[in-house]
Amino acid sequence: MKKLLKINSFVFLLFFIHNNLQAQKFGHVNTGNLLVQIPSTKAADERLKVIQDSLVNAGETRAKVVQAEYLAFVKEYEAGNVPPIEAQKKQAEFEQKEKELAQLEEAIVAQIAKKREELIGPILDSLEKAINEVGKEGGYTMIFDTSVFNALLFAQESSDIEPLVKAKLGIK
Repeated sequence: MKKLLKINSFVFLLFFIHNNLQAQKFGHVNTGNLLVQIPSTKAADERLKVIQDSLVNAGETRAKVVQAEYLAFVKEYEAGNVPPIEAQKKQAEFEQKEKELAQLEEAIVAQIAKKREELIGPILDSLEKAINEVGKEGGYTMIFDTSVFNALLFAQESSDIEPLVKAKLGIK
């Protein structure tokens, strides 16, 4: 009796595994393509460009001022109008200004990255939500992102869910 029960359990397990493997449904979507089709992405990119251009221009203006001061100093030094002790002080000042410019550049890069996250983050959240809803509604086991290079090397019997996600996002 125990042997028959073990065989029946094994057969049931094989049947269960076989049915689960056949019932799996896979999909794929290129989130990069979808992202550029979302209207709010274009507005966010345009806003980010304005902010980026403003910050970069301010940094470049500051760098040009320091460069002009340095060139004026070099001209005076070469003309013999700057004593050696004063030249050493000025050189130290310019080294400090150079460090400050490097710090400013780092701050600008960080500020732009933060603003990008602030503007694009909600759009990515809505895209993720739409993909999850399509996945649940469509009974997908897995959905692959084909926008990541070499992340999906082969897909058989996979459904492109982009039209379904676009519908969720209201994109035509």
